[in-house]
Amino acid sequence: MENRLESTGTSFLDEVQRRSGTPISACFQCHKCSTGCPIGPEMDVLSSQIMRLIHLGEEKEVLESQGIWMCASCEACSTRCPMGIDIAGVMDTLRMMAVERKVAPPDARAKHFAHSFLQSVRHHGRVYEMGMLVAYKFRSRDFFTDMDKGPKMLMKKKLAFLPIRSGAASEVKEVFKRVEEEKEQ
Repeated sequence: MENRLESTGTSFLDEVQRRSGTPISACFQCHKCSTGCPIGPEMDVLSSQIMRLIHLGEEKEVLESQGIWMCASCEACSTRCPMGIDIAGVMDTLRMMAVERKVAPPDARAKHFAHSFLQSVRHHGRVYEMGMLVAYKFRSRDFFTDMDKGPKMLMKKKLAFLPIRSGAASEVKEVFKRVEEEKEQ
């Protein structure tokens, strides 16, 4: 896949702030987002580092990082931020920008996970974890990693066998439909 990381005429910081709707420039590097991140130990670049790289205009490094794809969108970072920065929203924006600029995720698993996640949201209006997990395992062909965690999560009622449809499922489907229409234009 060809990378398209060229200047857009505005600063990277300005573009990410505009598109995410959050004041990234307010970040003063307290690192609370990174210390509360459950995925942090798996990331190559932590959320606080991504915020700093955005300030520095390091578009290529940010969009090619594994960190933006590893983000689980759990919003722990956004909740912990004393400045009210929606860091999870920024990560979503960065993933969208990477896709638009045709920047391939550094790890194929991230691409499989993102696809499985989005298909689950599209179909159910929210994430159906069990279905998403099965879809991800088949896409990635990684059947045995973390196999011991499934039964534990089921016993603690952290995974449901059946999906719970969102009351806004039809509205979510419309969002996906509009995105597809915009891509065709």
